[in-house]
Amino acid sequence: MRAINIPEYGQASVLTFTEIDRPTPGSNEVLVQVAATAVNRADILQRQGFYPPPAGVTEIPGLELSGRIVEIGAEVENWSVGDLACAIVTGGAYAQFAVVPVGALMRIPAEIDVISAAALPEAACTAWSNLFMLGGLREGERVLIHGGASGIGTMAIQLAKWVGAEVITTASASKHDVCTFLGADKCIDYHNEDFANQVSDVNVVLDIIGAPYLAKNIQVLGFNGRLVIIGLQGGRKTEIDLGQLLAKRISIIGTTIRGRSLAERNAISASTLAHVWPLIDKGVIKPIIDQYLSWEDVVKAHSALESQTNIGKVVMIVDASFA
Repeated sequence: MRAINIPEYGQASVLTFTEIDRPTPGSNEVLVQVAATAVNRADILQRQGFYPPPAGVTEIPGLELSGRIVEIGAEVENWSVGDLACAIVTGGAYAQFAVVPVGALMRIPAEIDVISAAALPEAACTAWSNLFMLGGLREGERVLIHGGASGIGTMAIQLAKWVGAEVITTASASKHDVCTFLGADKCIDYHNEDFANQVSDVNVVLDIIGAPYLAKNIQVLGFNGRLVIIGLQGGRKTEIDLGQLLAKRISIIGTTIRGRSLAERNAISASTLAHVWPLIDKGVIKPIIDQYLSWEDVVKAHSALESQTNIGKVVMIVDASFA
Protein backbone atom coordinates (compact mmCIF):
# COMPACT_ATOMS: atom_id res chain seq x y z
CA MET A 1 0.00 0.00 0.00
CA ARG A 2 1.00 3.65 -0.29
CA ALA A 3 1.80 5.69 2.79
CA ILE A 4 3.39 9.01 3.65
CA ASN A 5 6.78 8.68 5.28
CA ILE A 6 9.16 10.95 7.19
CA PRO A 7 12.58 9.85 5.85
CA GLU A 8 14.32 12.68 7.70
CA TYR A 9 13.27 15.45 10.07
CA GLY A 10 12.70 18.91 8.68
CA GLN A 11 10.33 21.13 6.74
CA ALA A 12 7.09 19.90 5.17
CA SER A 13 8.99 19.16 1.98
CA VAL A 14 10.62 16.08 3.59
CA LEU A 15 7.28 14.22 3.51
CA THR A 16 7.38 11.57 0.80
CA PHE A 17 5.24 8.70 -0.43
CA THR A 18 6.47 5.17 0.04
CA GLU A 19 5.31 1.61 -0.58
CA ILE A 20 4.99 -0.54 2.55
CA ASP A 21 3.27 -3.78 3.48
CA ARG A 22 -0.41 -3.59 4.26
CA PRO A 23 -0.78 -4.15 8.03
CA THR A 24 -2.64 -7.08 9.55
CA PRO A 25 -5.07 -6.50 12.44
CA GLY A 26 -4.69 -8.33 15.73
CA SER A 27 -7.46 -10.22 17.48
CA ASN A 28 -9.03 -7.05 18.93
CA GLU A 29 -8.28 -4.79 15.97
CA VAL A 30 -9.74 -4.00 12.57
CA LEU A 31 -8.17 -2.96 9.30
CA VAL A 32 -9.65 0.23 7.86
CA GLN A 33 -9.42 1.33 4.25
CA VAL A 34 -8.70 5.01 4.82
CA ALA A 35 -10.99 7.52 3.15
CA ALA A 36 -9.46 10.61 4.74
CA THR A 37 -7.25 11.83 7.52
CA ALA A 38 -6.64 15.26 9.04
CA VAL A 39 -3.49 17.20 9.85
CA ASN A 40 -2.71 17.80 13.51
CA ARG A 41 -0.06 19.80 15.28
CA ALA A 42 1.38 16.51 16.56
CA ASP A 43 2.03 15.44 12.96
CA ILE A 44 4.10 18.56 12.41
CA LEU A 45 6.04 17.99 15.62
CA GLN A 46 6.72 14.38 14.63
CA ARG A 47 7.94 15.55 11.23
CA GLN A 48 10.29 18.00 12.97
CA GLY A 49 11.65 15.31 15.29
CA PHE A 50 10.05 16.59 18.50
CA TYR A 51 7.21 14.09 18.98
CA PRO A 52 8.21 10.51 18.18
CA PRO A 53 5.53 7.80 18.24
CA PRO A 54 5.29 5.63 21.35
CA ALA A 55 7.32 2.42 21.43
CA GLY A 56 5.94 -0.21 19.12
CA VAL A 57 3.85 2.24 17.08
CA THR A 58 4.36 2.71 13.35
CA GLU A 59 6.55 5.59 12.19
CA ILE A 60 3.91 6.52 9.59
CA PRO A 61 2.29 9.75 10.86
CA GLY A 62 -1.40 10.50 11.23
CA LEU A 63 -3.55 10.49 14.37
CA GLU A 64 -7.09 10.28 13.01
CA LEU A 65 -8.92 8.75 10.09
CA SER A 66 -12.22 7.81 8.58
CA GLY A 67 -13.00 4.96 6.23
CA ARG A 68 -14.40 1.46 5.75
CA ILE A 69 -13.59 -1.68 7.71
CA VAL A 70 -12.15 -4.32 5.37
CA GLU A 71 -10.89 -6.91 7.86
CA ILE A 72 -11.72 -7.73 11.48
CA GLY A 73 -9.81 -9.57 14.18
CA ALA A 74 -10.99 -12.87 15.62
CA GLU A 75 -12.32 -11.35 18.86
CA VAL A 76 -13.97 -8.25 17.40
CA GLU A 77 -17.69 -7.93 18.15
CA ASN A 78 -20.38 -5.48 17.02
CA TRP A 79 -18.43 -4.41 13.92
CA SER A 80 -18.49 -6.00 10.47
CA VAL A 81 -16.58 -5.78 7.22
CA GLY A 82 -18.09 -2.92 5.22
CA ASP A 83 -18.95 -0.75 8.23
CA LEU A 84 -17.93 2.90 8.04
CA ALA A 85 -16.11 4.36 11.03
CA CYS A 86 -13.74 7.05 12.22
CA ALA A 87 -11.09 6.81 14.92
CA ILE A 88 -8.29 8.48 16.77
CA VAL A 89 -5.09 6.41 16.54
CA THR A 90 -1.51 6.61 17.78
CA GLY A 91 -0.11 6.71 14.25
CA GLY A 92 -0.44 5.31 10.76
CA ALA A 93 -3.38 7.33 9.42
CA TYR A 94 -1.35 8.78 6.52
CA ALA A 95 -1.81 5.53 4.60
CA GLN A 96 -4.27 3.67 2.38
CA PHE A 97 -4.95 1.15 5.16
CA ALA A 98 -4.55 1.42 8.93
CA VAL A 99 -5.00 -0.87 11.90
CA VAL A 100 -7.37 0.45 14.56
CA PRO A 101 -8.05 -1.03 18.04
CA VAL A 102 -11.73 -1.92 18.23
CA GLY A 103 -12.18 0.28 21.30
CA ALA A 104 -11.11 3.33 19.30
CA LEU A 105 -13.72 2.88 16.57
CA MET A 106 -16.44 5.51 16.43
CA ARG A 107 -19.48 5.32 14.20
CA ILE A 108 -19.86 8.12 11.69
CA PRO A 109 -22.80 10.39 12.61
CA ALA A 110 -25.69 10.21 10.15
CA GLU A 111 -25.39 13.84 9.07
CA ILE A 112 -21.61 13.70 8.50
CA ASP A 113 -20.14 12.28 5.28
CA VAL A 114 -17.28 9.82 5.52
CA ILE A 115 -14.63 12.30 4.29
CA SER A 116 -15.66 15.05 6.73
CA ALA A 117 -15.75 12.50 9.57
CA ALA A 118 -11.94 12.48 9.53
CA ALA A 119 -12.12 15.91 11.20
CA LEU A 120 -14.03 14.61 14.22
CA PRO A 121 -12.05 12.12 16.36
CA GLU A 122 -9.02 14.11 17.49
CA ALA A 123 -10.82 17.40 18.05
CA ALA A 124 -13.81 15.84 19.78
CA CYS A 125 -11.81 13.46 21.98
CA THR A 126 -9.27 16.14 22.92
CA ALA A 127 -11.83 18.84 23.69
CA TRP A 128 -14.14 16.54 25.63
CA SER A 129 -11.47 14.73 27.65
CA ASN A 130 -9.58 17.86 28.61
CA LEU A 131 -12.39 20.32 29.26
CA PHE A 132 -14.75 17.93 31.00
CA MET A 133 -13.11 14.64 32.02
CA LEU A 134 -9.98 16.39 33.38
CA GLY A 135 -10.94 20.06 33.66
CA GLY A 136 -14.35 19.38 35.17
CA LEU A 137 -15.96 22.32 33.36
CA ARG A 138 -19.51 22.93 34.55
CA GLU A 139 -22.47 25.13 33.80
CA GLY A 140 -21.99 28.71 34.95
CA GLU A 141 -18.18 28.53 34.99
CA ARG A 142 -15.82 30.69 32.96
CA VAL A 143 -13.42 29.03 30.53
CA LEU A 144 -10.49 30.49 28.59
CA ILE A 145 -9.69 28.58 25.40
CA HIS A 146 -6.42 29.47 23.69
CA GLY A 147 -6.31 29.01 19.93
CA GLY A 148 -10.07 29.24 19.54
CA ALA A 149 -9.98 29.00 15.74
CA SER A 150 -7.99 25.76 15.63
CA GLY A 151 -9.57 22.37 15.11
CA ILE A 152 -9.58 21.68 18.84
CA GLY A 153 -10.50 25.27 19.68
CA THR A 154 -13.57 25.35 17.43
CA MET A 155 -14.80 22.10 18.97
CA ALA A 156 -14.00 23.27 22.52
CA ILE A 157 -15.92 26.53 22.08
CA GLN A 158 -19.02 24.66 20.93
CA LEU A 159 -18.88 22.13 23.77
CA ALA A 160 -18.21 24.74 26.45
CA LYS A 161 -21.10 26.86 25.23
CA TRP A 162 -23.39 23.82 25.16
CA VAL A 163 -22.68 23.05 28.81
CA GLY A 164 -23.57 26.62 29.75
CA ALA A 165 -20.12 28.08 30.43
CA GLU A 166 -18.99 31.63 29.72
CA VAL A 167 -16.51 31.22 26.87
CA ILE A 168 -13.48 33.44 26.34
CA THR A 169 -10.96 32.68 23.62
CA THR A 170 -7.73 33.99 22.13
CA ALA A 171 -7.42 34.14 18.35
CA SER A 172 -6.25 36.41 15.56
CA ALA A 173 -8.61 39.34 15.03
CA SER A 174 -9.55 38.04 11.57
CA LYS A 175 -10.92 34.88 13.19
CA HIS A 176 -13.04 36.50 15.89
CA ASP A 177 -16.26 36.42 13.86
CA VAL A 178 -16.06 32.64 13.52
CA CYS A 179 -15.30 32.16 17.21
CA THR A 180 -18.25 34.39 18.13
CA PHE A 181 -20.53 32.50 15.74
CA LEU A 182 -19.54 29.24 17.43
CA GLY A 183 -20.41 30.62 20.86
CA ALA A 184 -17.48 32.62 22.26
CA ASP A 185 -18.66 35.42 24.55
CA LYS A 186 -15.37 37.32 24.35
CA CYS A 187 -12.51 37.13 21.84
CA ILE A 188 -9.03 38.45 22.55
CA ASP A 189 -6.56 39.28 19.77
CA TYR A 190 -3.41 37.66 21.09
CA HIS A 191 -1.29 39.57 18.57
CA ASN A 192 -2.22 42.98 19.99
CA GLU A 193 -3.82 42.34 23.38
CA ASP A 194 -2.58 40.80 26.61
CA PHE A 195 -5.21 38.31 27.69
CA ALA A 196 -4.03 38.61 31.30
CA ASN A 197 -5.33 42.19 31.30
CA GLN A 198 -8.63 41.25 29.69
CA VAL A 199 -10.01 38.50 31.89
CA SER A 200 -9.97 37.27 35.51
CA ASP A 201 -11.57 34.67 37.80
CA VAL A 202 -11.43 31.96 35.16
CA ASN A 203 -12.36 28.45 36.28
CA VAL A 204 -10.71 26.44 33.50
CA VAL A 205 -7.96 27.32 31.00
CA LEU A 206 -7.31 25.11 27.98
CA ASP A 207 -3.79 25.95 26.83
CA ILE A 208 -1.83 25.00 23.71
CA ILE A 209 1.06 27.47 24.12
CA GLY A 210 2.93 26.32 27.20
CA ALA A 211 5.82 28.25 28.74
CA PRO A 212 5.08 31.86 27.63
CA TYR A 213 1.49 31.64 28.88
CA LEU A 214 1.98 29.72 32.12
CA ALA A 215 2.36 32.65 34.53
CA LYS A 216 -0.45 34.58 32.84
CA ASN A 217 -2.74 31.57 32.89
CA ILE A 218 -2.18 31.25 36.62
CA GLN A 219 -2.80 34.98 37.01
CA VAL A 220 -6.23 34.84 35.34
CA LEU A 221 -7.39 31.70 37.12
CA GLY A 222 -9.63 32.12 40.14
CA PHE A 223 -9.79 30.03 43.30
CA ASN A 224 -9.79 26.29 42.65
CA GLY A 225 -9.00 27.00 38.98
CA ARG A 226 -7.84 24.25 36.66
CA LEU A 227 -5.17 24.75 34.00
CA VAL A 228 -5.08 22.00 31.37
CA ILE A 229 -2.00 22.15 29.12
CA ILE A 230 -2.30 20.18 25.90
CA GLY A 231 0.40 21.82 23.77
CA LEU A 232 3.77 23.54 23.97
CA GLN A 233 3.76 25.65 20.82
CA GLY A 234 5.54 28.51 22.58
CA GLY A 235 8.10 26.48 24.54
CA ARG A 236 8.44 24.04 27.40
CA LYS A 237 10.54 25.74 30.11
CA THR A 238 9.74 28.75 32.31
CA GLU A 239 9.48 29.90 35.92
CA ILE A 240 6.35 30.58 37.96
CA ASP A 241 5.48 31.85 41.41
CA LEU A 242 4.36 28.72 43.23
CA GLY A 243 2.82 30.90 45.90
CA GLN A 244 -0.06 31.71 43.54
CA LEU A 245 -0.80 28.01 43.12
CA LEU A 246 -1.05 27.58 46.87
CA ALA A 247 -2.97 30.77 47.52
CA LYS A 248 -5.59 30.09 44.84
CA ARG A 249 -5.51 26.27 45.13
CA ILE A 250 -4.84 25.94 41.41
CA SER A 251 -4.45 22.57 39.70
CA ILE A 252 -2.14 22.22 36.69
CA ILE A 253 -2.78 19.23 34.44
CA GLY A 254 -0.52 18.31 31.55
CA THR A 255 -1.76 15.68 29.15
CA THR A 256 -1.70 14.09 25.71
CA ILE A 257 -3.89 11.34 24.30
CA ARG A 258 -1.26 9.60 22.18
CA GLY A 259 0.94 8.60 25.09
CA ARG A 260 -1.84 7.06 27.18
CA SER A 261 -2.48 3.37 27.62
CA LEU A 262 -4.88 1.59 25.29
CA ALA A 263 -7.43 1.32 28.09
CA GLU A 264 -7.26 5.06 28.75
CA ARG A 265 -7.59 5.92 25.07
CA ASN A 266 -10.54 3.58 24.72
CA ALA A 267 -12.20 5.19 27.75
CA ILE A 268 -11.83 8.64 26.16
CA SER A 269 -13.35 7.38 22.90
CA ALA A 270 -16.25 5.77 24.77
CA SER A 271 -16.96 8.88 26.82
CA THR A 272 -16.78 11.09 23.73
CA LEU A 273 -19.19 8.79 21.92
CA ALA A 274 -21.59 8.86 24.85
CA HIS A 275 -21.59 12.63 25.38
CA VAL A 276 -20.52 14.37 22.17
CA TRP A 277 -21.93 12.15 19.41
CA PRO A 278 -25.58 12.74 20.41
CA LEU A 279 -24.93 16.48 20.06
CA ILE A 280 -23.48 15.94 16.60
CA ASP A 281 -26.52 13.82 15.67
CA LYS A 282 -28.77 16.71 16.73
CA GLY A 283 -26.71 19.27 14.81
CA VAL A 284 -25.72 21.09 18.03
CA ILE A 285 -22.02 20.41 17.45
CA LYS A 286 -20.36 20.39 14.02
CA PRO A 287 -16.80 19.78 12.82
CA ILE A 288 -15.31 22.99 11.43
CA ILE A 289 -13.25 22.26 8.32
CA ASP A 290 -10.99 24.88 6.78
CA GLN A 291 -10.22 23.01 3.59
CA TYR A 292 -10.12 19.65 1.87
CA LEU A 293 -6.94 18.65 0.06
CA SER A 294 -5.78 15.49 -1.65
CA TRP A 295 -3.15 13.68 0.38
CA GLU A 296 -0.95 14.17 -2.67
CA ASP A 297 -0.83 17.78 -1.43
CA VAL A 298 0.44 16.81 2.03
CA VAL A 299 3.17 19.48 1.89
CA LYS A 300 0.54 22.14 1.27
CA ALA A 301 -1.63 20.71 4.05
CA HIS A 302 1.18 20.83 6.60
CA SER A 303 2.16 24.33 5.48
CA ALA A 304 -1.43 25.53 5.93
CA LEU A 305 -1.45 24.42 9.56
CA GLU A 306 2.01 25.82 10.25
CA SER A 307 1.07 29.21 8.84
CA GLN A 308 -1.86 29.34 11.30
CA THR A 309 -4.15 30.71 8.61
CA ASN A 310 -6.62 27.84 9.00
CA ILE A 311 -9.94 28.02 10.81
CA GLY A 312 -10.75 24.50 11.92
CA LYS A 313 -9.36 21.30 10.46
CA VAL A 314 -7.34 20.65 7.31
CA VAL A 315 -8.63 17.35 5.90
CA MET A 316 -6.62 15.24 3.47
CA ILE A 317 -8.58 12.95 1.14
CA VAL A 318 -6.76 9.63 0.80
CA ASP A 319 -9.31 7.83 -1.39
CA ALA A 320 -11.50 10.07 -3.56
CA SER A 321 -13.88 7.18 -4.32
CA PHE A 322 -15.43 7.75 -0.89
CA ALA A 323 -16.44 11.30 -1.79
